[in-house]
Amino acid sequence: MLRTKRLDLVPMTLEMVEAVMLGRRADSELFAGARMPERWPNPELIERAFPVSLEEMRLDPAARLWGAWVLIVGGDRGGAEPQGERRVVGSVVFRHGFPDDGVAEIAYGVEEGSQRQGYATEAVTACVAWALAQEGVHAVRAATFAWHQPSVRILQASGMIHVGAREHETMGEMAVFERESSSMKVRGPA
Repeated sequence: MLRTKRLDLVPMTLEMVEAVMLGRRADSELFAGARMPERWPNPELIERAFPVSLEEMRLDPAARLWGAWVLIVGGDRGGAEPQGERRVVGSVVFRHGFPDDGVAEIAYGVEEGSQRQGYATEAVTACVAWALAQEGVHAVRAATFAWHQPSVRILQASGMIHVGAREHETMGEMAVFERESSSMKVRGPA
């Protein structure tokens, strides 16, 4: 588990992903150790976050779910007072799992009722630092629409810089951001 000032980042498990994709809410909450938002996550979100099928995830969950985290707020975090019920507010994933080429592609989401509170910035910053500390990873990349300023600000706050653009298969041009490890140079968009 990773911890930030306000978040517990709990690793996603195959069982957790299966429960969400199969609509087993009680099981997904049990595996996460926290209450899930009413409308989130859902199978469509999981399918966008992971570009492989559930069957492919089952073949190699350690590689496919590498760096996939559920963002949890609340509960007893070892402080003076518990911070209310533990609840899932979002997730961070590395879309392709462990990167064969050393460049991990990060994606993230925060459920609507928890947006604009800094959770995404806090989580993405921690996950980028975590990924860059892993052997074999020399850069973290993300893509977002240039007009989506909240997402651009999150990526910039996590230390990423704009390195180019790439086409989304259905929605047009996306801005590409990247942060490299201290021993590598920026490689540019894929």
